[in-house]
Amino acid sequence: MGARRTFAAACILAMLWEFAGALPPGAAQAAELVVVSGQGATPGVKELAAAFARMSGHKVTVVQEAGAALDRRLSNGPADLIAGSPDQIDDLVKKGKVVSGTTTPFALAGLGVSVRAGAPKPDISTVEAYKAALLAAKSIGYSRGCSGTNAAEGIEKLGLTEQLKGKTVLTNGGPVVEYLAKGDFEIGIQQTNIMVGAPGTDYVGPLPPEIMEYGHIGVGLLTASKQPELARDFIKFMTSPEAAPLLRKSTMEPPG
Repeated sequence: MGARRTFAAACILAMLWEFAGALPPGAAQAAELVVVSGQGATPGVKELAAAFARMSGHKVTVVQEAGAALDRRLSNGPADLIAGSPDQIDDLVKKGKVVSGTTTPFALAGLGVSVRAGAPKPDISTVEAYKAALLAAKSIGYSRGCSGTNAAEGIEKLGLTEQLKGKTVLTNGGPVVEYLAKGDFEIGIQQTNIMVGAPGTDYVGPLPPEIMEYGHIGVGLLTASKQPELARDFIKFMTSPEAAPLLRKSTMEPPG
């Protein structure tokens, strides 16, 4: 029994050293990582950050910022990593804000449908059912961002772009579910990981597999980082087998 306990303890310590550069208790003070996350990445990043913090003993803070506040943080910190679309991160590499060669895909986010809380849930279990639900809806909403582009591409595949144009609402900033909860439209389409559990709305389900489009989410090391080695350890953890169930808990999937 004692040998098994010793082996288990050794395994735990090995995992800490591999993913967090952790030292034995008392050998080093806990550090803090700051992860800047886009709206679509935040649910999964928070799950991973909490697990990494528990495992390593280091603090991991996840923040969402935009516009001038985001620019200031990327330039001056505190900020160690940024999670968002690979295109966004690659653009920051070109601007010198993200370290070249560190852009790493870690998650996929599929599209789903929600309605206002208490409203009847349409059948979207098949392509034909989803098509009928869109045609029957009085209004449909999705964003101008990545998930909205994917939603529009799915509608185009169904040949419904022109038919739905007059009752489609494009949101400006913030989650689609916030507009849906206020009654701005009848059906909302966005990344599932943002929609599930949103106040004032009921999640219907994911789009049929045949027309599902996934948003790709990556992470990159910021040049402003004060903890670059620890940040690299977190990237390793984000892409490890241990991360997969945590991503699925937030209705996301690991890439590949």
